[in-house]
Amino acid sequence: MPPAPLLALRAASVTFGGRPTFADISVALGKGDRACLVGRNGGGKSTLLKALAGLIDIDSGARFQQPGSRVAYMPQEPVFDPTLTAAAFVAQALPATSGDETSHLVEAMLDAVGVKPARQLTNLSGGEGRRVSLARALVGAPDILLLDEPTNHLDLPAIEWLEEHLAAYGGGMLMISHDRAFLTRLSRRTLWLDRGRLREHDEGYASFDAWSEEIIAAEAAEQARADKRIASETLWLREGISARRRRNQGRVRRLAEMRGERARRVAVRQAKLGSAAAEAGGRLVVELAHVAKSFPAAGGGDDGGTDGGEIVVARDFSTRVLRGDRVGLIGRNGAGKSTLLGIMTGAIPPDSGSVRQGANLKPAIFDQRRIALDPDASPWTTLAGDGDTVFVQERPRHVASYLKDFLFEDRQFKAKVSTLSGGERNRLLLAKVLAQPSNLLILDEPTNDLDIETLDLLEELLADYDGTLLLVSHDRDFLDRLVTGVIVVEGNGVIDEYVGGYSDYLRQRRPPPGVRPGAAKPAIKAAAKPGARAAGSSPERMSFKERRELDSLPGTIAALEAEKATLEASLADPAFYPRDRAGFEAASQRHREVIAALEGAEERWLSLAERAETLARGAS
Repeated sequence: MPPAPLLALRAASVTFGGRPTFADISVALGKGDRACLVGRNGGGKSTLLKALAGLIDIDSGARFQQPGSRVAYMPQEPVFDPTLTAAAFVAQALPATSGDETSHLVEAMLDAVGVKPARQLTNLSGGEGRRVSLARALVGAPDILLLDEPTNHLDLPAIEWLEEHLAAYGGGMLMISHDRAFLTRLSRRTLWLDRGRLREHDEGYASFDAWSEEIIAAEAAEQARADKRIASETLWLREGISARRRRNQGRVRRLAEMRGERARRVAVRQAKLGSAAAEAGGRLVVELAHVAKSFPAAGGGDDGGTDGGEIVVARDFSTRVLRGDRVGLIGRNGAGKSTLLGIMTGAIPPDSGSVRQGANLKPAIFDQRRIALDPDASPWTTLAGDGDTVFVQERPRHVASYLKDFLFEDRQFKAKVSTLSGGERNRLLLAKVLAQPSNLLILDEPTNDLDIETLDLLEELLADYDGTLLLVSHDRDFLDRLVTGVIVVEGNGVIDEYVGGYSDYLRQRRPPPGVRPGAAKPAIKAAAKPGARAAGSSPERMSFKERRELDSLPGTIAALEAEKATLEASLADPAFYPRDRAGFEAASQRHREVIAALEGAEERWLSLAERAETLARGAS
């Protein structure tokens, strides 16, 4: 039996500018609900969330909120009073209580998201503003959470912390997000706002694609039976997206082949970095050899970690990017991703080491700050000036047709850029960047504010791009679908490189020197729950078998590491594959098996070691 509703809209309608945003919508949220709201940018998702929160009036219908229940709303673009501190801003979300209790809850939540309570809300970065806004929404464990793009501008450790926190949250939740991995993990119900109509599916986002395609196919069949042309541009768009998903199966296979090729080249490069002088004639994009970079602690640059009064971004880092590679740069906010990208593109000189760039590079750059857009211009003039033709990779296209490719409607062609939503501005900048003749595409957080359908479109465009891609992103699913390798800026000068996407990195990653396997945690700490006890219940004892396993695992890990090193040395031999193809493939397969076994052994050791430590503390 579903829980009794704590918050609901019944037959609600909202109209803006004479156009209905949605009509006759009913939705209810109760304790324990885990619902996601999906739909196109500009389709009314944020408006529906604001109506549920009671922040805007509905034109017809009714809003219900259970008396005594608390509803917390996190907006997509929070507005801060610069005269307030972070603590004062977060405290505004709490009901009137004693000062000591309020102070405790506020400080605990701000500590969890990594923001100092006394921080003034002036000149916050996107990530800092998002953390403060999250703290305000989460403080005091409200009964219903309404979250509008909570992962925007957060780094991967922060997103993973937020997932853990929300997974343990006991209230009801409705969230809008473009992050597929985030929605897949947390949602149990899907609401689809489609052309002003709300459809409901009693399963999480993982089954959304199959469910929505069934609906699209049924609608198309019904219209065909009536012998009518498809009147809805949105329906045509979604049919195109369904076809793209089917075509993308071939792209998935091609991506796997590209990752395999990159794996072989990385193994060779690790053995002999400087051996590819012949690649400079157009095949080489950029090569970094033993690069180091740091800044004075009080100076510029993003915070890669401090060392003796310096912020260290890189220590002795080497890599090579060849034509056609698709490389993702990941790491926490402030670790040094932008600095490393600047070094790779020649905008920032390294302190030591060398940077070599290929010949005839034509870069095109997407800047997440969107400084290339004039707010007083229109999408039409942004792309075509006073004419009606835009040159896309040096081929002429009518600007209206090109804008429709990026999901713009006729009425938006001549509207000011300042009137567009964040997602629409991102789409326009992508259209501008992708039209430029280029063989090197540099995208810095292109997925912020984009809906999932636009992400499908962007993935198709990037999959068809025949140049080289450098991508900074915190979207795990997006990375998995596009890149052939990731460069991970860990902080404090540590930079590692892995073949594959984000999921491949998780399987392969190793802890930094001096840290036991798996011990490294995100910069964001777990929030203290109101009323939680400092210590758990009486610990149980470890079995004799578990203690023997804990003692033997270090030897097992060492043996697997030695075998892995031997295999990598063999695979790094350029003559191995031509000499013995079957042996090379067998060694590659064994290398994958050893990595999987090593990961399992390290995770098991960590689990047992943490348990032993917990039991030891409980006994003392």
